Amino acid sequence: MRLDRFLSAQTSLTRSAASEAIRRGAVCVNGMPVRKPDAAVNPELDAVTLAGKPVSYEQFVYYLLHKPTGVLTAARDKKQPTVLDLIKPEDRRRGIAPSGRLDKDTSGMLLLTDDGQLSHQLISPRHHTAKYYLARLRDPYRPEYAEQFRAGIFLREGGREEQCLPAECVPVGGQLALLRLREGKYHQVRRMFAAAGNFVIDLLRVQIGALPLPPELPKSAYQKLSTKDISLLCEDSSISSVRAFCMQHYSSYWIK
Repeated sequence: MRLDRFLSAQTSLTRSAASEAIRRGAVCVNGMPVRKPDAAVNPELDAVTLAGKPVSYEQFVYYLLHKPTGVLTAARDKKQPTVLDLIKPEDRRRGIAPSGRLDKDTSGMLLLTDDGQLSHQLISPRHHTAKYYLARLRDPYRPEYAEQFRAGIFLREGGREEQCLPAECVPVGGQLALLRLREGKYHQVRRMFAAAGNFVIDLLRVQIGALPLPPELPKSAYQKLSTKDISLLCEDSSISSVRAFCMQHYSSYWIK
C-alpha cells in the first residue's frame, strides 16, 4: 500500500495533506524518515509514525456513541453541532459516518463507522436488524398498543397511507414504553404513538441487535467496539430481556 494512502485511510488527513506531511519529513517507517508519498508499506508489519506518534492499522473503526439531544446525526453542518463533532480529532478517520440516524430530539445509541457494508446491513429493512427504543409518553401506556403495533400502524408517506412492519411494544412502567422496530421511517416512533393517540415526550435508543447502550457510558461519550460487540449488532434479543435491562438501568433516565 502507498504510504500516503495508508495515512489518509488511518487518520483524518486528506491524501494531499498526507503527501505534504511525508515530503516535509513528518513520517517515519520503522524508525526511518520517508519522504516519498508513493513509498510502499505493509500495514500489518511496518511501524509508521506521524509527527512522532504511532499510526496503527485498522481496516475499519467502530464507535458506539451515547448521542445527546440537540445534536444532529450528520457528518457536518455549517450551523449546528453534529455527532462527528463529539469525536476527538485523534480518533477521526476519513469515511467515518453515522450508521442510520437518530432525530435531533432523540438520544441514545448510535454507531459511527467507516465500514459501509456493516452500516448498510444495519440500516437496510431487508436485513431486519432490531432497534429498541424507550419512550416516555405524555399519557400512560395502554395495553391495546401491543396489538396495534403488532398489526402494523399506518402512517402517511408522501400523500398516501403506508403500513409499518409489525413491531413489538411493552410497558416499562407508568408512562414508559419499550418499542422494537425493524425499519427506520422518518420520526417513526413518535408518529406511531401519535397514530395510536399518544405523544412521545422523550425518546432513547437503548439497543441495536443484541448490543445494549452501556449504562456507564455518559451522554456525548463514545467507546470503541470490540469484535464481539460488532457481532452482537447483527444478533437479536427478546423484548422481555431488553425490558428487564431498561427497568434496571434506564427507568430513571429522564429524572434529574
